[in-house]
Amino acid sequence: MFELIFILVFAATLLVTGFTMVTVIGATFLAFAVMFILGMVGMVFKLLPWIIVIAVGYWFFKNYVVQSRRY
Repeated sequence: MFELIFILVFAATLLVTGFTMVTVIGATFLAFAVMFILGMVGMVFKLLPWIIVIAVGYWFFKNYVVQSRRY
């Protein structure tokens, strides 16, 4: 939600300062892309503990559980 508010305020600021509509649209799309990428990176950091737990569980299952079933 913060990203959306930032982009709207950013576009409004550009419009008030007198930039053309083409530069406002371009800057808004660029700001949206940057905030989208940073939001995805933030989501990965937020989910990092669960990703580590899943990776350790997969490693344990692959090395110990499946190996004991083969013999």
